[in-house]
Amino acid sequence: MKPVWIVDDDQSIRWVLEKAVQRAQMPVQSFSSAQAMLDALPQAEPAVLVTDIRMPGQDGLTLLQEVKRLRPALPVIIMTAYTDLGSTVEAFQKGAFDYLAKPFDINEAVALIQRAAVAGQEPLAPAPAAEPGRGSIMMTSASVAMQDVFRAIGRLAASPATVLITGESGTGKELIAHALHEHSSRASGPFIALNAAAIPRDLLEAELFGHERGAFTGATQLRRGRFEEAHNGTLFLDEIGDMPFELQTRLLRVLAEGSFYRVGGSQAVSVNVRIVAATHQPLEQRVAQGQFREDLFHRLNVIRLRLPPLRERKEDIPALTALFLQNSARSLGVPVRRLTPAAMQVLAAFNYPGNIRQLENFCHWMTVMSSSQVVDTKDLPPEITAAQPREPVHVPPDAQPSLAAREAAGHASAEHVRGPGDGLRPEVEGVAGTQWTDTLGHEVQAKLHRNEPGIMATLAREFETVLLNTALAHCRGRRAEAAQRLGIGRNTLTRKCQELGID
Repeated sequence: MKPVWIVDDDQSIRWVLEKAVQRAQMPVQSFSSAQAMLDALPQAEPAVLVTDIRMPGQDGLTLLQEVKRLRPALPVIIMTAYTDLGSTVEAFQKGAFDYLAKPFDINEAVALIQRAAVAGQEPLAPAPAAEPGRGSIMMTSASVAMQDVFRAIGRLAASPATVLITGESGTGKELIAHALHEHSSRASGPFIALNAAAIPRDLLEAELFGHERGAFTGATQLRRGRFEEAHNGTLFLDEIGDMPFELQTRLLRVLAEGSFYRVGGSQAVSVNVRIVAATHQPLEQRVAQGQFREDLFHRLNVIRLRLPPLRERKEDIPALTALFLQNSARSLGVPVRRLTPAAMQVLAAFNYPGNIRQLENFCHWMTVMSSSQVVDTKDLPPEITAAQPREPVHVPPDAQPSLAAREAAGHASAEHVRGPGDGLRPEVEGVAGTQWTDTLGHEVQAKLHRNEPGIMATLAREFETVLLNTALAHCRGRRAEAAQRLGIGRNTLTRKCQELGID
């Protein structure tokens, strides 16, 4: 077994670490200076290097840089009592495996050294291959629902028909629009995209149709709009459901006649454009509410493609994860991360309210935050680990209410107490007669004992999930009423339902 090398000018630190590593049945060798370690490096092959950052002569960061030049695969752990941001960032930039702040828990230090030793045995990952085209992210799938989408794209290749793409945010609607364009007879023409929700309503008309010189204050020259830019190509109108009602009339006229007037213009402009629209909103519902023109809806709804959310195509998660990890490694110039089977199983079990975009963000997080090439369950993002089923909370016997207290609480729960100004109301109690805040306290205590990360975010998410589900069930799914009863806006409730994956 290769030894662990320790470099520190403090003899007591070297002695403590030596004894701890030896108890873990790992060979160890110590050095009092960076130069002594470098002198021994050509004749030996350490498994892990643990070095102090501030030492007489050559410091730890300079040693790290030199070791990475000579032995790129050797894991280096930097330890220091000076935990300033600058030295931390510089250590990771120069390739440190991890950072150990003094004073440290000796068991945690040994566990970190053991992880580094395992990581050092992994072969260096080859350089990532050239990045695939953006459309290939969506054009490979084992999902039956996506296969139906692929077949539709093939059938639409020779058709100029208008297409409406529906699906939740983050499902890849623009990528499918690109694929429709690239596989059509207009592939040699331009692909122009416009997000109707991202442009202020006062500017959206000029963005779509352009404007003449002097049409309004600041219009110092003629400007072509997106329709003219997309001539003989494809115009992708994203978030069409958010288009202002008055502008929908102008769009309908263009779809019907193939011509329009620039803002401030008097001469009709004819264009040959294929329209691909997309929305995450239920347009039928917006039509019923008077927020979307019915005639425009029927003009757009010639061919409809529904993109399934990622939770309905989980068989694609391993392939998408591998692709996103490769892309992240390439962009950062680091080895490609690999997931253990257990980590992949946990990753695939997540609900993904943000769909493919959220998975891509998770892969970038793992590439940045994982210190090893192999990502295990403990290295997954906190949003994923927080969503896993938890062990039952153990409440110490002395923390549980006595029999008399439970009986008194049970009796009180059957009674009614009068609140100020609100008549009779039942007293709300938690499990076993305790207040729900007491139960929450036990839950927090248990999480603290388990050293769980992100406790505040986890419990806040769970609290909001219970709150929204209960209110929606009470109001029989009527979101406007549920929002009013909760004292929040309907848009806020809708956004939180999307974030929490509540249907």
